[in-house]
Amino acid sequence: MGKLLKITLFGVFLAFLGERIVHFTDRINLVRDIEPVELPNCQLLAGIEYGSEDIEILPNGLAFISSGLKYPGMFSFAPSRPGEIFLLDLNDEELRPSSLRISRGFDISSFSPHGISIYIDETDDTVYLFVVNHPHISKSTVEIFKFAEDENVLVHLKTIKHASLYNVNDLVAVGPESFYATNDHYFTDFILRFVEMFLGLRWTNVVYYSPSDIREVATGFYSANGIAMSNDERFIYVADVSGKAINVLEKHANFSLSPVKVLQLGALVDNLSVDPVTGDIWIGAHPNGFKLFKYSEEDPPGSEVIRVQNIHSDNPVVTTVYANDGSVLQASTCAAVWENNLLVGTIFHKALHCKLE
Repeated sequence: MGKLLKITLFGVFLAFLGERIVHFTDRINLVRDIEPVELPNCQLLAGIEYGSEDIEILPNGLAFISSGLKYPGMFSFAPSRPGEIFLLDLNDEELRPSSLRISRGFDISSFSPHGISIYIDETDDTVYLFVVNHPHISKSTVEIFKFAEDENVLVHLKTIKHASLYNVNDLVAVGPESFYATNDHYFTDFILRFVEMFLGLRWTNVVYYSPSDIREVATGFYSANGIAMSNDERFIYVADVSGKAINVLEKHANFSLSPVKVLQLGALVDNLSVDPVTGDIWIGAHPNGFKLFKYSEEDPPGSEVIRVQNIHSDNPVVTTVYANDGSVLQASTCAAVWENNLLVGTIFHKALHCKLE
């Protein structure tokens, strides 16, 4: 009887393991290949060589680009180089990004910028830049800067630390000191993060933060990552990377969120950006998760840009706008548009600019 029980339990374990392997393989797109989709008017931005993880564009065409993220388990071309915030003027035909100077008192040597967000104070047009920072990899902070455009300087205003902001991935600002942020449960430990993904645990969440109020407002995501807000400020969009989906959440007056719908996609969706004119959602995505975490110069991770139109309708239109096998652009994370300009950023590689027709 004891032997039969052991055999039965072992069989159950093998069945469970097989089921997990199948689901894990599917969630990270282990065997997915993509057909190339090229755009005719593209160029790599000179001077950006070590990542362009997130991009935010002001209404006047000035783009902020975060660069130099150090991510546990992720490849880096410059692991000891401090992170930077680049500024690019899309009105300038020469497209020359420049590294922004940061005011004194901020520890630039340990700067590792991740997701970024812009908030514009309508009373005086002050531009605030919110930056997720991992100063010692094992820690997560949110840095708030004021952009002094006349001097091209980021003036550091505040560092936010809180137990609820344990491993922030991305954020969207909703006030001069308030924001929604996505948390990655095991950001600091690659092995535990792998186990979390393998078991299919839905432990990541969205947190609302203000100086007087901080709370979890959404949970149950496989891997909550990119986050953005609709142009009318009624909805919050959350990318679930290994869930390969965009979650639409309704934003209420007290800043709580309630689920509206989930749009399944075939790619590992990373950061989200909302077209300021049309409201379309632009996504930087990863075609193949295995290539992303197991970097090979001979077979690098590819890049994919997805556009979602009319996400609130019964039949959203999903289009792959750009797809590359890594020969031009590796490990895309974000895509942002301004007028007929498209910027595509990456975790550790270059940045691409394309003219849209």
